Amino acid sequence: MGFREEYAAHVAEREALGVPPLPLTAEQTVEVIEFIKTGEFVEEMLDLLENRVSPGVDDAAYVKAAFLNEVALEEHHVAAIAPEEAVRMLGMMLGGYNVKPLINCLSSKNEKVVEAAVKALSNTLLVYDAFNDVEELHKAGNEAATAVLTSWANAEWFLNKPELAEKITVTVFKVPGETNTDDLSPASEAFTRSDIPLHANSMLTAKMEDPIGTIKKLKEKGHPVAYVGDVVGTGSSRKSGINSVQWHMGEDIPGVPNKRTGGVVLGGIIAPIFFATAEDSGALPLELDVTQMEMGDVIDIYPYKGEAHKNGECIATFKLRPNTITDEVRAGGRIPLIIGRGLTSKARSVLGMGSTDVFLTPEQPEDSGKGYTLAQKMVGKACGMDGVRPGMYCEPEMSTVGSQDTTGPMTRDEIKELAALGFNADLVMQSFCHTAAYPKPSDVQMHHTLPDFISCRSGVALRPGDGVIHSWLNRMVLPDTVGTGADSHTRFPIGISFPGGSGIVAFAGVTGSMPLTMPESVLVRFKGEMQPGITLRDLVNAIPYKAIQEGLLTVEKKGKKNIFAGRILEIEGLPDLKVEQAFELSDASAERSAAACTVKLNTDPVVEYLKSNIVLLQSMIDAGYEDHRTLARRITKMEEWLKNPSLMEADKDAEYAAVIEIDLNEIKEPILACPNDPDDVATLSEILASDRPTKIDEVFVGSCMTNIGHYRALGEVLKGEGAVPTRLWVCPPTKMDEKQLIEEGYYSLFGAAGARTEIPGCSLCMGNQARVADNAIVLSTSTRNFDNRLGKGAQVYLGSAELAAVCALLGKLPTKEEYQELTKKIHGKEADIYKYLNFNLIPEYKLN
Repeated sequence: MGFREEYAAHVAEREALGVPPLPLTAEQTVEVIEFIKTGEFVEEMLDLLENRVSPGVDDAAYVKAAFLNEVALEEHHVAAIAPEEAVRMLGMMLGGYNVKPLINCLSSKNEKVVEAAVKALSNTLLVYDAFNDVEELHKAGNEAATAVLTSWANAEWFLNKPELAEKITVTVFKVPGETNTDDLSPASEAFTRSDIPLHANSMLTAKMEDPIGTIKKLKEKGHPVAYVGDVVGTGSSRKSGINSVQWHMGEDIPGVPNKRTGGVVLGGIIAPIFFATAEDSGALPLELDVTQMEMGDVIDIYPYKGEAHKNGECIATFKLRPNTITDEVRAGGRIPLIIGRGLTSKARSVLGMGSTDVFLTPEQPEDSGKGYTLAQKMVGKACGMDGVRPGMYCEPEMSTVGSQDTTGPMTRDEIKELAALGFNADLVMQSFCHTAAYPKPSDVQMHHTLPDFISCRSGVALRPGDGVIHSWLNRMVLPDTVGTGADSHTRFPIGISFPGGSGIVAFAGVTGSMPLTMPESVLVRFKGEMQPGITLRDLVNAIPYKAIQEGLLTVEKKGKKNIFAGRILEIEGLPDLKVEQAFELSDASAERSAAACTVKLNTDPVVEYLKSNIVLLQSMIDAGYEDHRTLARRITKMEEWLKNPSLMEADKDAEYAAVIEIDLNEIKEPILACPNDPDDVATLSEILASDRPTKIDEVFVGSCMTNIGHYRALGEVLKGEGAVPTRLWVCPPTKMDEKQLIEEGYYSLFGAAGARTEIPGCSLCMGNQARVADNAIVLSTSTRNFDNRLGKGAQVYLGSAELAAVCALLGKLPTKEEYQELTKKIHGKEADIYKYLNFNLIPEYKLN
């Protein structure tokens, strides 16, 4: 079967799924070019070459650019493509492999080619160091190069695009209540996320009847469809949620197959990561009262007036935020706007021109004269300042960037679109924790190809089976530095992280910085002494518990209050925690919808942690992990910090949006998150006195919320009790934890209890691998308990590993007395149980 027949079969197969064909591979692009050269099926093949090849530094883009370069320079004559037409097609490729050919064309003797090259380059932003080549031509007297620089300097790439309209008429597609990113991008379909159209077919399928058909029907009214909800985009940072919304409600991007931009998202509350990802992607997110908007309503949005009208009457008002969002939408997203502004500034500098007034300037807050919080100091340091104020726009240096495997293929594609062949962030790490246990064929392929893609750009690639991204990435972090990651639980226990979607994470990795409008902070201060049987997981749940008591958080979604949403959660009062323990607190800030988290620690636990981590990183180099130079550089920086260890502290007169004090003396029994909402917290006694379910069918001890101490505690409670009446899942976060637990005999205890042990990684947590039984009632140590996340119809409590052990034994939620009695086995052994892996204290440690 020839190429045309194979491709036609592929098109038909995809059409049956309701999606367009995949972008061409490099091999298919070669076939298309051969047809064009021989003059066969020319119109069909030209369309494929122009519209079905991914841009940037994709392998197929390399083939396309090389061919068009030959035609443009008239080294190869093709009847179907004039040289200037080849240049036009090169100009649609965004950047990367097309840039050098376009610059070469500036010196062509063919005036039409030169004219086309000037136009193409004037609208190409991703030129990176090739800017210097244009500058050299300009200085050598090349008028075309001067014209390109002048166009960049005048921001014609921006001004050529239409402004955001004064009035936008949309049809409402409303999803009442809360929409989380699991609804928009189901974990069970994670393996299709990089295939945007196919993955978009799964949007909202578990939440409503025929969502895709409903959207199609609403489009018949003749207006764009807007996504509307009371609370939109909570949960993970996955960009696939926005990708799916834009696929159904956005606009095609010329020359970029299977991806869309634009679209309108309206929410009473829009989760901060989701909001930022919408910005990055060219959508218009607006927070406003949506109570008077119903499915199928036609409304008029007046962006500049800040009003939404229905039937001629104003039903809601809003304020554009950030104030630059109209520029972001015009530019096609926040990322192209940042890159374009930088290019314009650079060109103006070369031409001796002053600053431009073409772009809106981010509003900056007045300096209050007060002190800075810990977070404000950390971000300030990353910006070369003493501190930054809430509301200040900045672009902090990203010292550490993380990517995991269900978003990794999307991050890879974003890196390709950014036309990047290297990372400027000091350390970028890729994990394989979400797909290692039960890989699908596409996962296996990704396991083979993504590591080289990352490491050849100077990133660090872990291996399937190594374990959870955060347990590794945290060990690579430098104190008091800033980072990000394409997983909402990228929440450093030392330093600070602002997680984001795969687009902004790719940008941070490539450029070494990321855009940030500094959020306000909420201070949570613990005081008193921890009571017997109380765990850090109970303190995690005590934070929303106290906020609810103080009226700062509501469980109800309509008109929801959440003091933490979009703010930084800053935690004090537990300074002697080990860093592994501190992560349990920072990690859970994701469930608060906080933008980031800091934990104030004393120097000693951080020194202990870094000494251990240096040995681990060196063992990675010895074991052949790449990029070894990046790992060695991070070791050197850790050693430099240890020479003079010191940590930042908040100023005493720092200002917070709210201060919540929690008295540890008052927490005397476990606090759980109830089915199925991490904000719906209650004590054991309150749950048992309610009509909530108390029988437990399955117990999961695993996820990034756990560390080796939790598994020892689990084993101690289970010891001597025989097989448990529940289905018990045990999944340590790293292979180092697993090895140590096996050597200490704990796996024999898990076996005696009838536990199902899983390969180190995420296991049940995200719901894309193994699942609990339909409608099971579960006690889990994992991060979230959204509907259908761990299993279809599952009702999931979130609590400590110690409570999980008791539930596994009893098959029910215990009374607080039963809990205290059964956890007495731990008493007196705490120093040995809650002891963490210090690799520097293990003689001749080697990573297996």
